[in-house]
Amino acid sequence: MFRIFPSTQLFGTVRKTPMLLRGFLMLSLVALAFVARPAAAQIGGAAVVFLMIEPDSRAAGMGNAGVAVADNANALFWNPAGLADQVGTEAALTHSNWLPELSKDLFFEYLVGKHNINNWGTIGAHVTFLNLGEHEHRDALNNSLGTFKSYDFSVGVSWGFKASKNLSLGTGVRWIQSNLASVQVGAQQAEPGMSVGVDVAMMYKVPAFLLGATITRYNLGFNLANMGPKIQYSDSEQSDPIPTFLRVGHAFTFEFDDYNKITLANDFSKILVRQRSTETCLNPEDPETCTVSYTSDPFYKAIFTSWAPIRVLSSAVNDDEEDYETLGVFKQLLVSVGFEYWYNDLFAARGGYFYENPYNGNREFLTFGAGIRYNIVGVDFSYIYALEENHPLANTMRFSLLLNFAR
Repeated sequence: MFRIFPSTQLFGTVRKTPMLLRGFLMLSLVALAFVARPAAAQIGGAAVVFLMIEPDSRAAGMGNAGVAVADNANALFWNPAGLADQVGTEAALTHSNWLPELSKDLFFEYLVGKHNINNWGTIGAHVTFLNLGEHEHRDALNNSLGTFKSYDFSVGVSWGFKASKNLSLGTGVRWIQSNLASVQVGAQQAEPGMSVGVDVAMMYKVPAFLLGATITRYNLGFNLANMGPKIQYSDSEQSDPIPTFLRVGHAFTFEFDDYNKITLANDFSKILVRQRSTETCLNPEDPETCTVSYTSDPFYKAIFTSWAPIRVLSSAVNDDEEDYETLGVFKQLLVSVGFEYWYNDLFAARGGYFYENPYNGNREFLTFGAGIRYNIVGVDFSYIYALEENHPLANTMRFSLLLNFAR
């Protein structure tokens, strides 16, 4: 048996208490701040949650609402069907110092490109990388065994095409590698986990209509992302699901004149992971003889079973409470609302709001953003203002560079 100490001050200060490997595999969950408190109901059962990091500064500035907007290369993440109406060639790069309140050496990189093929639609490819820092490896006697680095990585391709005049369809596939701890664990060797995720998406665009004297456009979007097998980090039978994620939403765009337009977007999303627990007791009258084991449904089953109510400890929000809280479907949803204002397709201002139930991850924040387009170059910026004091996502900034060769 060995111990691992995070040397990156991931938790604000370096912990002196040893951690088992199984606990360390949850490091990525904490690092991404998808779980603000211990008993996060949905995401706590999934691995490689870096797949859910919103990669581009534009939609991130709109409260993470983008499934019904998806009109540039970043549609590969938000909604591959949004590629169908795009022309030309475009590339984009996003950089973010991830969770700056916790660590200085966590960073996120996203590179994406797309190209239109006449009569075939638009194809795209992306590379995603999350650096989780360097960590110290120690044994049971607290002897140093060196250091190792942790990271998550994904590469994928997507395709969007027109099914009819107003309806577009899209799909994508990504290869995933998660290298959290390539070290020896007793008789077992911890290896990088690998998996594959598949996306299925749809976009419906209502023909433009007049609302008073204002030209109005309305889009509906749907994206079911990251359907794939579980990921495993050792030769044991333990494995975790990847975060199959459903996002649906709509967006209105109001074109007031040739210079001014505004988009209002709203997304609802849900993590389609279903974790189950089984308690085994050697002596039913003695709780100390009981152990709890966890299993999770395969993705093709969790797509349906994850809609059932879930129970979480109230201590996830209030440490003084030990009762259970039941979360119905609506309390499991993540809600994103945002707006984008453009002047002459040159300057943009953005804002948004994101909400997650306190018993189900407890993320709540405002977002702000801005963008500029000149010739083939676009630059976007976003900023998170956390509504909770000392939240790990506070002050997170993203910067995106966009090159559109269709202009």
